[in-house]
Amino acid sequence: MNKADILIIDDEPQIRKLLEITLSSNGYQVYQACNGREGILMAANHPPELILLDIGLPDQSGHDVLKELRTWYNKAIIMLSVINSETDIVYALDHGATDYLSKPFRSAELLARIRSAIRRNEQHNLDQPLVFGNVCIDLLARTVKKNQEVLKLTSTEFKLLALFARNEGRVLTHQFILKEIWGVGFQNETQYLRVFVGTLRKKIEDNHNQPQLILTESGVGYRFH
Repeated sequence: MNKADILIIDDEPQIRKLLEITLSSNGYQVYQACNGREGILMAANHPPELILLDIGLPDQSGHDVLKELRTWYNKAIIMLSVINSETDIVYALDHGATDYLSKPFRSAELLARIRSAIRRNEQHNLDQPLVFGNVCIDLLARTVKKNQEVLKLTSTEFKLLALFARNEGRVLTHQFILKEIWGVGFQNETQYLRVFVGTLRKKIEDNHNQPQLILTESGVGYRFH
């Protein structure tokens, strides 16, 4: 049993019922809200481990709910929407969404995204190295090992990899990464970012042409898995 609390904020009864059945059968404790205001109050009174937030709510936009939640809630929020536009996805991610799923989605994919997001909630202890398959990242010592061998990374490559690792499972937009690593003036230099991601993949991936760790989210950014 996972026993993690998950709050669903969605105005569609059928979707809430489907999610409740899927999540409950996988050991999660499920709470439900049918609009944004109710969801915010429920989250404040009983902060869950993760929130599933629909964008199309009857009383206010899910984007507005997201921004209000992010003033105090620091755990995972996965956005759900029938809208599948890059602009909408990027907007949600840039305003604090952990992940984004378009309806209809497969239950197996949803559960995998939830597990990844909850792992990220728990993986913020800098005293412990972060392990991803055969890659071990020690944020305190600023070292990276693959198959127990130390990799030679530049300062920028390490900063980029550390940003990915601290945000495991979360889609990071091009603009967010560029701002975090190089500063505000570089937010439109997506080709610059692609070059660094390419060199980093050659060092940490078993096959940089078929990456398993740094995954491309087409038109949006990257996800570290």
